[in-house]
Amino acid sequence: MKTQHIQMTPLILTFVSHFGEMGSRWGFNRTVGQVYALLFVAEHPLHADDIAEHLGFSRSNVSIGLKELQGWGLIRQSRIPGDRREYFSSLGDVWQIFRVVAAERRRREVAPTLTVLREALLAPATEAVDQYAQERMREMYELVDLANTWFDDLQRLSPESMAQLMKMGAKVQKLLNAKDRLFGKSPEEKEE
Repeated sequence: MKTQHIQMTPLILTFVSHFGEMGSRWGFNRTVGQVYALLFVAEHPLHADDIAEHLGFSRSNVSIGLKELQGWGLIRQSRIPGDRREYFSSLGDVWQIFRVVAAERRRREVAPTLTVLREALLAPATEAVDQYAQERMREMYELVDLANTWFDDLQRLSPESMAQLMKMGAKVQKLLNAKDRLFGKSPEEKEE
């Protein structure tokens, strides 16, 4: 495995900087986002000292960032024969990256929400205000559970099928409208 420093061109600097800013919106801190962005655009694996030097971060911040990225399953660790250092690279396939991030966000955010909603729905609701609140929570639970099931289905699709589904966009709504015209409205719509 060849090791190589990456040239920090304006294009790469802009991407790394932006990814750091976006990281906080995606569940990472700025440092972790920038470390990941650098590994994503690096043609060859980098060791922690190189990452720290390229980004101007302390070695300890880089180590913490690498551990977090490993926890998310977003980077690979490797060694070069004769070199005691560990080298890191991002997952190669963007669809694999998408799946890993989505699954981890689901584990960290959606699963706990479903647990809290399930527990709230099982709690006794003797007061009218609690009964109303539980009904609203049931609606939320059903939507989140439906989205969770849909996500499971998406995870089983090939990257090609996922891309094809995403490209369909508004065509799906047209297909559903055509189905309604052909077969009539769904039972839920007739009740309204």
